[in-house]
Amino acid sequence: MAVAFQPAAKRDKPAALKFIKRAMKRHGRPRAIVTDRLRSYGAAMKEIGNADRQEVGGWLNNRAENSHRPFRRRERAMLRFRRMETLQKFSTVHAQVHNLFNQDRRLISRDQYKAQRAAAMAEWKSLAA
Repeated sequence: MAVAFQPAAKRDKPAALKFIKRAMKRHGRPRAIVTDRLRSYGAAMKEIGNADRQEVGGWLNNRAENSHRPFRRRERAMLRFRRMETLQKFSTVHAQVHNLFNQDRRLISRDQYKAQRAAAMAEWKSLAA
């Protein structure tokens, strides 16, 4: 299991040490820890004794970064909300409506897709009425 991390508040050695220790306490000792090339990560790994388990590379943390993409897309669209309550209300409704209309087009034929879209639109009109 590879663990990707990036301390939120600071990106210095004490912050990296704190994060790594907390992650290891919660998840156990990992086989590999994927980081970027920031020197504070290497210094923290040396102090803990995990320097040999650190993996640094161009595309190694893509899996961790890509898991955040759907949320980041919604977050970017919601930057204009001023209150957390309205953001929460919108995101709840948006997720339900998005699930209704979001069809995975590549897995079905055109006729099936059109039928599912028509059914979704009919359901939306019945809910909106």
